[in-house]
Amino acid sequence: MYSELQTKLDYVSAYRENRLKVAQDVLENPSLFDELVTICFSPSDKNNHKACWILEFVSYEELIWLQPHLNFFCANLKVLKDESSIRPIAKVVQLLIKSHYKKNENGVSLSETNLQDCIEASFDWLINDIKVATKAYSIRTLYVLGNYYDWIHPELQIILNKDYGNHSAAYKAVAREVLKKIE
Repeated sequence: MYSELQTKLDYVSAYRENRLKVAQDVLENPSLFDELVTICFSPSDKNNHKACWILEFVSYEELIWLQPHLNFFCANLKVLKDESSIRPIAKVVQLLIKSHYKKNENGVSLSETNLQDCIEASFDWLINDIKVATKAYSIRTLYVLGNYYDWIHPELQIILNKDYGNHSAAYKAVAREVLKKIE
């Protein structure tokens, strides 16, 4: 039996308006959220990358909905292999880290294990052959984390300086911005 969410995801395309419509459906029907998170981390599901696109948009509005799923979400970051899935999830990781350290009543609260999983995934995405948008999110995420883990900024600095010449203008812009903040 095909679920309501799977049927919606079948018709999602890369067009922003199209993704926003399904994200709005999830926001209006929170009962779909658990299944959405599950599909995001099911790489064999043909709609996996589409679910990740939707999760990114839902997270802009209701990041707190991820709170009960954080152990699952963070532990499974490493199962993602498709760039179309990794990019939006890297953005969600960035949102989670920023929210965690804001420490307000509307923010998420990550465990030490969750934080370690986010650090590991962000470094993996940064050093592997992945598109620049994912790397940019990872750089910014690691910069924030480096304000709380004293070993991260020196490692990030080494990687950014070493890789700087081999990347696009977009990568270089983010690297310059973060290196300036670190130094």
